[in-house]
Amino acid sequence: MPKAVVLTGYGPPDVLVWRDVPLPEPGPGQVRIRVKAAGVSPTDAKIRRGDVQAVFPLPPEAILGFEAAGVVDAIGPSVSGVNVGDNVASLLAGLGGYAEYVLASSWTPKPSNVTWSDAAALPVAAEAAVGILKQLRVMRGETLLVLGAAGSIGMIATQLAASWGVTVIGAAAPRDQDLVRSLGAVPVTYGDGLADRVRQVVASVDAVADAAGKGGLADAIALARGPARVMTLADQHAADLGVAFSVGTPDRAPEALDQTMPLLATGTLRIRRERQLPMEQAAEAHRLLENGNAHEKFILDTH
Repeated sequence: MPKAVVLTGYGPPDVLVWRDVPLPEPGPGQVRIRVKAAGVSPTDAKIRRGDVQAVFPLPPEAILGFEAAGVVDAIGPSVSGVNVGDNVASLLAGLGGYAEYVLASSWTPKPSNVTWSDAAALPVAAEAAVGILKQLRVMRGETLLVLGAAGSIGMIATQLAASWGVTVIGAAAPRDQDLVRSLGAVPVTYGDGLADRVRQVVASVDAVADAAGKGGLADAIALARGPARVMTLADQHAADLGVAFSVGTPDRAPEALDQTMPLLATGTLRIRRERQLPMEQAAEAHRLLENGNAHEKFILDTH
Protein backbone atom coordinates (compact mmCIF):
# COMPACT_ATOMS: atom_id res chain seq x y z
CA MET A 1 0.00 0.00 0.00
CA PRO A 2 1.12 3.60 -0.51
CA LYS A 3 2.12 5.63 2.51
CA ALA A 4 1.40 9.14 3.74
CA VAL A 5 2.00 11.35 6.75
CA VAL A 6 -1.31 11.22 8.61
CA LEU A 7 -2.48 13.88 11.07
CA THR A 8 -3.72 11.65 13.90
CA GLY A 9 -5.04 14.59 15.95
CA TYR A 10 -4.31 18.21 16.78
CA GLY A 11 -1.17 18.76 18.81
CA PRO A 12 2.64 18.77 18.70
CA PRO A 13 4.63 17.49 15.71
CA ASP A 14 4.46 13.90 16.99
CA VAL A 15 0.80 13.71 15.89
CA LEU A 16 2.17 13.38 12.34
CA VAL A 17 2.53 9.64 11.67
CA TRP A 18 3.92 7.86 8.57
CA ARG A 19 1.54 4.99 7.75
CA ASP A 20 -0.23 3.01 5.04
CA VAL A 21 -3.17 4.72 3.33
CA PRO A 22 -5.53 3.75 0.49
CA LEU A 23 -4.46 4.62 -3.04
CA PRO A 24 -6.57 7.66 -4.07
CA GLU A 25 -8.51 7.40 -7.32
CA PRO A 26 -8.88 10.50 -9.51
CA GLY A 27 -12.39 11.78 -10.12
CA PRO A 28 -13.65 14.11 -12.85
CA GLY A 29 -11.19 16.89 -13.54
CA GLN A 30 -8.46 15.32 -11.41
CA VAL A 31 -5.10 13.68 -11.97
CA ARG A 32 -3.19 11.49 -9.56
CA ILE A 33 0.41 12.50 -8.95
CA ARG A 34 3.15 10.17 -7.73
CA VAL A 35 4.80 12.67 -5.42
CA LYS A 36 8.52 13.34 -5.65
CA ALA A 37 8.60 16.31 -3.26
CA ALA A 38 6.18 18.26 -1.08
CA GLY A 39 6.53 21.68 0.51
CA VAL A 40 6.04 22.44 4.20
CA SER A 41 4.47 25.80 5.01
CA PRO A 42 3.82 27.70 8.26
CA THR A 43 0.10 27.23 7.59
CA ASP A 44 0.61 23.46 7.81
CA ALA A 45 1.90 23.91 11.36
CA LYS A 46 -1.06 26.11 12.30
CA ILE A 47 -3.45 23.48 11.00
CA ARG A 48 -1.62 20.71 12.86
CA ARG A 49 -1.74 22.61 16.16
CA GLY A 50 -5.45 23.28 15.74
CA ASP A 51 -4.96 27.04 15.64
CA VAL A 52 -7.34 27.45 12.70
CA GLN A 53 -9.76 24.57 13.21
CA ALA A 54 -12.69 26.96 13.63
CA VAL A 55 -12.29 28.08 10.01
CA PHE A 56 -10.38 25.09 8.64
CA PRO A 57 -11.86 21.92 10.15
CA LEU A 58 -10.27 18.66 9.03
CA PRO A 59 -11.61 15.14 8.77
CA PRO A 60 -10.04 12.46 10.98
CA GLU A 61 -6.60 11.33 9.80
CA ALA A 62 -6.20 14.13 7.29
CA ILE A 63 -3.02 14.51 5.26
CA LEU A 64 -1.38 17.95 5.32
CA GLY A 65 0.43 19.72 2.50
CA PHE A 66 -0.75 22.35 0.01
CA GLU A 67 2.05 21.94 -2.54
CA ALA A 68 3.53 18.96 -4.33
CA ALA A 69 5.53 18.07 -7.40
CA GLY A 70 5.71 14.70 -9.11
CA VAL A 71 4.73 12.50 -12.03
CA VAL A 72 1.16 12.11 -13.32
CA ASP A 73 0.31 8.41 -13.02
CA ALA A 74 -3.48 8.36 -13.51
CA ILE A 75 -6.01 10.68 -15.14
CA GLY A 76 -9.68 11.07 -14.24
CA PRO A 77 -12.63 11.76 -16.55
CA SER A 78 -12.96 15.10 -18.35
CA VAL A 79 -9.22 15.86 -18.16
CA SER A 80 -7.28 17.07 -21.18
CA GLY A 81 -3.90 18.62 -21.88
CA VAL A 82 -1.92 16.28 -19.65
CA ASN A 83 -0.62 12.73 -20.05
CA VAL A 84 0.47 9.91 -17.78
CA GLY A 85 4.20 10.39 -17.23
CA ASP A 86 4.12 14.21 -17.32
CA ASN A 87 6.13 16.02 -14.66
CA VAL A 88 3.99 18.62 -12.87
CA ALA A 89 3.68 20.81 -9.80
CA SER A 90 0.44 21.65 -8.07
CA LEU A 91 -1.13 23.97 -5.52
CA LEU A 92 -3.50 21.52 -3.88
CA ALA A 93 -7.03 22.70 -3.16
CA GLY A 94 -7.67 19.84 -0.76
CA LEU A 95 -4.32 19.37 1.00
CA GLY A 96 -2.76 15.89 0.82
CA GLY A 97 0.78 16.69 -0.27
CA TYR A 98 2.60 14.77 2.48
CA ALA A 99 1.99 11.48 0.66
CA GLU A 100 3.37 9.17 -1.96
CA TYR A 101 0.27 9.83 -4.11
CA VAL A 102 -2.02 12.85 -4.20
CA LEU A 103 -5.00 14.01 -6.27
CA ALA A 104 -4.82 17.42 -7.96
CA SER A 105 -7.41 19.46 -9.83
CA SER A 106 -4.92 22.01 -11.18
CA TRP A 107 -1.30 21.62 -12.20
CA THR A 108 1.55 23.26 -14.07
CA PRO A 109 4.20 21.49 -16.17
CA LYS A 110 7.60 21.22 -14.47
CA PRO A 111 10.41 22.24 -16.83
CA SER A 112 13.24 19.72 -17.02
CA ASN A 113 15.75 22.15 -15.54
CA VAL A 114 13.67 22.86 -12.44
CA THR A 115 14.45 20.46 -9.60
CA TRP A 116 11.72 18.54 -7.82
CA SER A 117 12.41 20.43 -4.60
CA ASP A 118 12.23 23.82 -6.33
CA ALA A 119 8.98 22.84 -8.03
CA ALA A 120 7.48 21.79 -4.69
CA ALA A 121 8.67 24.96 -2.97
CA LEU A 122 7.01 27.33 -5.43
CA PRO A 123 3.18 26.89 -5.39
CA VAL A 124 2.14 28.37 -2.03
CA ALA A 125 4.61 31.25 -2.07
CA ALA A 126 3.88 32.13 -5.69
CA GLU A 127 0.12 32.17 -5.17
CA ALA A 128 0.39 34.31 -2.04
CA ALA A 129 2.86 36.75 -3.62
CA VAL A 130 0.96 37.19 -6.87
CA GLY A 131 -2.31 37.36 -4.94
CA ILE A 132 -1.29 40.15 -2.57
CA LEU A 133 0.22 42.22 -5.40
CA LYS A 134 -3.03 41.87 -7.36
CA GLN A 135 -5.17 42.77 -4.36
CA LEU A 136 -3.01 45.83 -3.68
CA ARG A 137 -3.27 46.83 -7.37
CA VAL A 138 0.45 47.54 -7.53
CA MET A 139 1.37 49.36 -10.73
CA ARG A 140 4.46 50.47 -12.64
CA GLY A 141 5.91 53.68 -11.27
CA GLU A 142 4.61 53.16 -7.74
CA THR A 143 6.60 52.51 -4.58
CA LEU A 144 5.93 49.31 -2.62
CA LEU A 145 7.16 48.42 0.85
CA VAL A 146 7.53 44.67 1.40
CA LEU A 147 7.74 43.54 5.02
CA GLY A 148 9.55 40.20 5.10
CA ALA A 149 11.28 40.67 1.76
CA ALA A 150 13.72 37.80 2.43
CA GLY A 151 11.06 35.18 3.18
CA SER A 152 9.55 32.70 0.73
CA ILE A 153 6.62 34.95 -0.22
CA GLY A 154 8.44 38.24 0.17
CA MET A 155 11.25 37.21 -2.17
CA ILE A 156 8.80 36.45 -4.97
CA ALA A 157 6.70 39.57 -4.39
CA THR A 158 9.83 41.72 -4.38
CA GLN A 159 11.19 40.31 -7.62
CA LEU A 160 7.86 40.41 -9.47
CA ALA A 161 7.13 43.99 -8.44
CA ALA A 162 10.63 45.15 -9.33
CA SER A 163 10.32 43.50 -12.76
CA TRP A 164 7.10 45.46 -13.36
CA GLY A 165 8.85 48.80 -12.85
CA VAL A 166 7.81 49.25 -9.23
CA THR A 167 10.26 50.79 -6.76
CA VAL A 168 10.50 48.24 -3.93
CA ILE A 169 11.67 48.92 -0.38
CA GLY A 170 12.37 45.59 1.30
CA ALA A 171 12.33 45.27 5.10
CA ALA A 172 14.32 42.32 6.41
CA ALA A 173 16.71 41.23 9.15
CA PRO A 174 20.26 42.64 9.14
CA ARG A 175 21.70 39.38 7.81
CA ASP A 176 19.42 39.57 4.75
CA GLN A 177 20.20 43.10 3.56
CA ASP A 178 22.49 41.96 0.74
CA LEU A 179 19.96 39.36 -0.38
CA VAL A 180 17.16 41.93 -0.54
CA ARG A 181 19.38 44.27 -2.55
CA SER A 182 20.18 41.47 -5.00
CA LEU A 183 16.44 40.94 -5.57
CA GLY A 184 16.08 44.47 -6.91
CA ALA A 185 14.88 46.25 -3.77
CA VAL A 186 16.29 48.92 -1.49
CA PRO A 187 16.91 47.10 1.82
CA VAL A 188 15.96 48.47 5.24
CA THR A 189 16.06 46.75 8.60
CA TYR A 190 13.11 45.82 10.79
CA GLY A 191 12.46 47.09 14.29
CA ASP A 192 11.95 50.41 16.02
CA GLY A 193 12.48 53.31 13.68
CA LEU A 194 11.39 51.42 10.53
CA ALA A 195 9.37 54.38 9.25
CA ASP A 196 12.29 56.75 9.71
CA ARG A 197 14.64 54.42 7.83
CA VAL A 198 12.19 54.12 4.94
CA ARG A 199 11.78 57.92 4.84
CA GLN A 200 15.52 58.21 4.33
CA VAL A 201 14.84 56.51 0.97
CA VAL A 202 11.38 57.85 0.02
CA ALA A 203 8.96 60.31 1.62
CA SER A 204 6.08 57.84 1.47
CA VAL A 205 4.98 54.62 -0.21
CA ASP A 206 1.96 53.79 -2.33
CA ALA A 207 1.33 50.32 -0.91
CA VAL A 208 2.62 47.85 1.69
CA ALA A 209 2.67 44.05 1.41
CA ASP A 210 3.29 42.42 4.79
CA ALA A 211 4.58 38.91 4.16
CA ALA A 212 6.04 38.46 7.64
CA GLY A 213 3.35 39.24 10.21
CA LYS A 214 5.90 40.28 12.80
CA GLY A 215 4.85 43.84 13.51
CA GLY A 216 5.53 46.97 11.55
CA LEU A 217 1.95 47.61 10.48
CA ALA A 218 1.68 50.88 12.42
CA ASP A 219 4.77 52.18 10.60
CA ALA A 220 3.37 50.82 7.35
CA ILE A 221 0.12 52.74 7.79
CA ALA A 222 2.02 55.94 8.49
CA LEU A 223 4.18 55.47 5.41
CA ALA A 224 1.21 54.65 3.17
CA ARG A 225 -0.84 57.54 4.61
CA GLY A 226 -3.56 55.25 5.85
CA PRO A 227 -4.48 51.54 5.82
CA ALA A 228 -6.34 51.46 2.49
CA ARG A 229 -3.41 49.96 0.56
CA VAL A 230 -1.74 48.10 3.40
CA MET A 231 -2.33 44.34 3.39
CA THR A 232 -0.98 41.47 5.46
CA LEU A 233 -0.68 37.75 5.04
CA ALA A 234 -0.02 36.91 8.66
CA ASP A 235 -0.36 39.68 11.26
CA GLN A 236 -3.06 38.68 13.75
CA HIS A 237 -3.39 42.28 14.97
CA ALA A 238 -4.31 43.60 11.52
CA ALA A 239 -8.00 44.12 12.23
CA ASP A 240 -7.21 46.32 15.23
CA LEU A 241 -5.39 48.68 12.86
CA GLY A 242 -7.90 48.54 10.01
CA VAL A 243 -5.56 46.50 7.81
CA ALA A 244 -7.01 43.89 5.46
CA PHE A 245 -5.85 40.28 5.23
CA SER A 246 -4.88 38.83 1.88
CA VAL A 247 -6.90 35.64 2.21
CA GLY A 248 -6.28 32.70 -0.07
CA THR A 249 -9.30 31.84 -2.25
CA PRO A 250 -9.56 29.74 -5.43
CA ASP A 251 -9.77 32.89 -7.54
CA ARG A 252 -7.14 35.01 -5.78
CA ALA A 253 -4.30 34.16 -8.17
CA PRO A 254 -5.02 30.95 -10.12
CA GLU A 255 -2.45 31.98 -12.72
CA ALA A 256 0.41 32.33 -10.22
CA LEU A 257 2.13 28.98 -10.76
CA ASP A 258 1.86 29.20 -14.56
CA GLN A 259 3.28 32.72 -14.36
CA THR A 260 6.22 31.99 -12.07
CA MET A 261 7.36 28.49 -13.07
CA PRO A 262 8.86 29.68 -16.42
CA LEU A 263 10.65 32.48 -14.56
CA LEU A 264 12.12 29.91 -12.19
CA ALA A 265 13.23 27.79 -15.15
CA THR A 266 15.05 30.67 -16.82
CA GLY A 267 16.74 31.78 -13.61
CA THR A 268 15.00 35.15 -13.55
CA LEU A 269 13.15 34.23 -10.35
CA ARG A 270 14.96 33.16 -7.19
CA ILE A 271 13.32 31.35 -4.31
CA ARG A 272 14.30 30.72 -0.72
CA ARG A 273 17.05 28.25 0.10
CA GLU A 274 15.68 24.77 0.83
CA ARG A 275 16.38 21.98 3.26
CA GLN A 276 15.24 18.50 2.28
CA LEU A 277 14.12 15.74 4.64
CA PRO A 278 12.65 12.30 3.91
CA MET A 279 8.86 12.50 3.92
CA GLU A 280 8.63 10.10 6.85
CA GLN A 281 10.42 12.78 8.89
CA ALA A 282 7.62 15.34 8.51
CA ALA A 283 7.33 15.66 12.29
CA GLU A 284 10.99 16.68 12.45
CA ALA A 285 10.43 19.24 9.69
CA HIS A 286 7.63 20.77 11.77
CA ARG A 287 9.84 20.85 14.87
CA LEU A 288 12.56 22.66 12.95
CA LEU A 289 10.04 25.05 11.42
CA GLU A 290 8.70 25.99 14.84
CA ASN A 291 11.96 26.41 16.73
CA GLY A 292 12.33 29.94 15.40
CA ASN A 293 15.83 29.49 14.00
CA ALA A 294 15.02 28.06 10.59
CA HIS A 295 15.97 30.24 7.63
CA GLU A 296 15.06 27.73 4.95
CA LYS A 297 12.07 26.30 3.15
CA PHE A 298 11.52 22.69 4.24
CA ILE A 299 10.88 20.11 1.55
CA LEU A 300 9.78 16.51 2.10
CA ASP A 301 11.02 14.08 -0.53
CA THR A 302 10.02 10.51 -1.33
CA HIS A 303 13.50 9.40 -2.53
